[in-house]
Amino acid sequence: MKSQNVISWSEKNKTVEATWQSEADNPPPKSVVVVDDTMKADAAYKLACEGTGLLYRGDFQNAKQLLQAITRRVDRKPIKPASNMTEAFHQHRARQIQRANITNKILIELQHGKCDLRRAPDVKQAVAEAIGDKVPAKMVLSLRELLGMIGAHEWRKKGVFIDALQANIHAHFGVYSPVRGEYLELINNAPLANIKTAFDIGTGTGVVAAILVNRGVKQVVATDNNPRALQCATENIQALGLTQYIEIVEADLFPTGKKADLIVCNPPWLPAKANAPIEHAIYDPNSQMLKNFLNGVKAHLNEGGEVWLILSDLAEHLGLRSREELNKWIANAGLSVIEKLDIQPKHAKASDQSDPLYLARSKEITSLYRLK
Repeated sequence: MKSQNVISWSEKNKTVEATWQSEADNPPPKSVVVVDDTMKADAAYKLACEGTGLLYRGDFQNAKQLLQAITRRVDRKPIKPASNMTEAFHQHRARQIQRANITNKILIELQHGKCDLRRAPDVKQAVAEAIGDKVPAKMVLSLRELLGMIGAHEWRKKGVFIDALQANIHAHFGVYSPVRGEYLELINNAPLANIKTAFDIGTGTGVVAAILVNRGVKQVVATDNNPRALQCATENIQALGLTQYIEIVEADLFPTGKKADLIVCNPPWLPAKANAPIEHAIYDPNSQMLKNFLNGVKAHLNEGGEVWLILSDLAEHLGLRSREELNKWIANAGLSVIEKLDIQPKHAKASDQSDPLYLARSKEITSLYRLK
């Protein structure tokens, strides 16, 4: 029985094997056929829907065009009208999963991290950044995932300019980029007095920790349990010259045996299942991280200290969590709300009427809850 991380196929009357790469830990397709530039989109779509992997041999740009053609065919399928926003959300998630399952069937082989297809870009650096130093000699992955690695590499080089820092923050592959600046605006403008020590829980890129230091906090402990985030935050803090003020610690929520004057957390906003590692920054099944944070924060707070919880109310508009539930969790944790600072989102989806969740997104408010 083959290991799940190995994929095999028949080519030139031989059985060939390679390491299977899937960021979402999906198993390899059970059957694989070798295709080239002569493959028609309708035939490719039919095979992909049946679960067959299409290992591309030919021109890289043509492979991308085939992927786009298959994606269009997936998106053409009619959507049953939803009776409410909760149903619309679950339909939207199901469609995203179905689209990923089908479009991930176009496969690319890499040799030592290099793509040998005609007109292929140099992907070695992007692949190494995503997978690490030990890139397999022979590897197969979905074209969709490879394009994600390329995109992440470009964003990592470019960075995202953060007004509060007047500097760029660079997100690594698998680490959520701070492209939604409204929550950073809240953190930069919330009342901050007599705060010497702070925790940034789930630091990601390290951007929140950096803003806190920029506002005068003398010592910040930034925690995360994602190795990529820890490396990413470390590199950003070094680039900003803030290493003497910020300690990066691997922890599931709170640093052991420490307390702070201020504890900040920007947890995932939607209580739903994540289907890929990057989605853990957005989806928190059963609001478990949020509950664990609220229930544990009091034990790590100095006397007279303050908690900043950054949360969107999108879950409320989608019918996934009520304001009453949130208020009850805060009260049960022995906390009270001093103030709630609100800001409207500025991202494109908030005004995109073609988005199936537009009615909810158009009402969304991001809030910073000041808790004591």
